[in-house]
Amino acid sequence: MENQTAANTSQGCSLRADFQYFLFPAVYIPVFVLGLLENGAALYLLTCRVTRPPRSYVYLLNLVTLDTLFVCILPFKIHYHLHRNNWAFGDIACRVTGSMYFLNIYLSMAFFTAICIDHYIAVLHPLAYMRVKSGHYTLITVILWVVGLGFTSSLVLGGPLSANISHAQVCFETSWKNRMLPYNICVLVFGFLIPFVVILTSYPLIAQRISHISESTFKRKALNTIYLILFICISCFLPFHLTHLLHLLMRLGLIQNCTLASSIYQLRRVTLALVSVNCCLNPLLYYYTLVNKWWPCQLHWQKRTIKVYTDVSGGRRQCPNPRAALNPAAKETIRMEAPRKFAGGVVWQKV
Repeated sequence: MENQTAANTSQGCSLRADFQYFLFPAVYIPVFVLGLLENGAALYLLTCRVTRPPRSYVYLLNLVTLDTLFVCILPFKIHYHLHRNNWAFGDIACRVTGSMYFLNIYLSMAFFTAICIDHYIAVLHPLAYMRVKSGHYTLITVILWVVGLGFTSSLVLGGPLSANISHAQVCFETSWKNRMLPYNICVLVFGFLIPFVVILTSYPLIAQRISHISESTFKRKALNTIYLILFICISCFLPFHLTHLLHLLMRLGLIQNCTLASSIYQLRRVTLALVSVNCCLNPLLYYYTLVNKWWPCQLHWQKRTIKVYTDVSGGRRQCPNPRAALNPAAKETIRMEAPRKFAGGVVWQKV
């Protein structure tokens, strides 16, 4: 009997998706190669080449670390699907790779949300942004990791390795009915819905404010950063969670039509594969928010820096505050009320 990954609804529908044995390797292999190269280079640049990074740099560093760990588990997933969903690496490896897979999804959303909130405060409330300390970013990062690991711990302890109808060892292909509902509701609401709503409502406000900047280079790069995060969330994470919700309703017996259930099951396999593409798109975010941040700051605005900030920086050449350009009154307030911030060497960076 050939190996298949099957699930049953309350009516006993047999759900098959034989194309998955080719789909997952076809997606995972290029994602592994590109993701390893891109995130390896990004990790090197973030740790060794970036000087005077912004305070939100810790979010980017954790995001690239998360993506690097994720691509490292893909060879196990590739082998698993090439062998028609037969896991050959033991129970512990199944728990680790499966948990890392979902940890990447939800911690990526969490760090995107943290970056979004940081941009929102910096652009719309620049004076309040000056009161944010570097330690706050570290604390938020620790909290996100603790919460993320706490959610995935149930996957590690849940015994995900089991035998299917063909007596093959499948990994993370079954559900646990006694805790599936509360766990999945928490993941959908707190892991995706709330972060997605925050991102979807905040970034248009940020983009609207940035669009009033006359500096076209900064405006283009800042808007590209916004569009990229929105694109990743909408193209990678949104389809995955929509099919996850439908799959949950199907497993609870609320969707009992076998044809519809089969379509949902097959579509879920597609979104499970495509969600991994986010780790190849995230390095573009590092490019827009870090690499392009320094060169225009040092080259294009060098003369302007001397004219505007000589009186508060002690003659030192520093990058001007592009967020203050969004609100001239805010720029003058910063110069008059908080000169010590600039005298202490704090340099405003672009969003």
